[in-house]
Amino acid sequence: MPAVAARGSGGRGRRSMNEINMVPFIDVMLVLLIIFMVTAPLITTGVVDLPSVGKSAQRPAHVIEVIVGTDSALRIRVDQRSPASLTLPELGAQVRALQAGDAQVPVVISADRSVRYERVVDVMNLLQKAGVARIGLSVKQGAG
Repeated sequence: MPAVAARGSGGRGRRSMNEINMVPFIDVMLVLLIIFMVTAPLITTGVVDLPSVGKSAQRPAHVIEVIVGTDSALRIRVDQRSPASLTLPELGAQVRALQAGDAQVPVVISADRSVRYERVVDVMNLLQKAGVARIGLSVKQGAG
């Protein structure tokens, strides 16, 4: 028995600490919070200038309208006359011929709401490659 008592009294030495001390972490977080609270009002925010849809003052005299139908068929209309059907490969040449050398004649793309976005982008891309300078999208005024 005395051996057990001696071991018991000798075992009261230092115990290893298995717990994490959270106080330094909390102090660091509070310092960072204060730094961010002080510097946040000093940061200037960037301004994004978004385009707005409005009515133009005057409609151009000569407008070429490319109509993309729900079946992805292309039609071209000049100055509100009846539209003529055509294919995508011949669209660029046809528009350039209708512009008659004046690159400032606007081309407006009118597409149905259910037409795939990719089809409209293909039409815009083809017109840009053909050298058309002014390309616009037709929109419906008001909430729709």
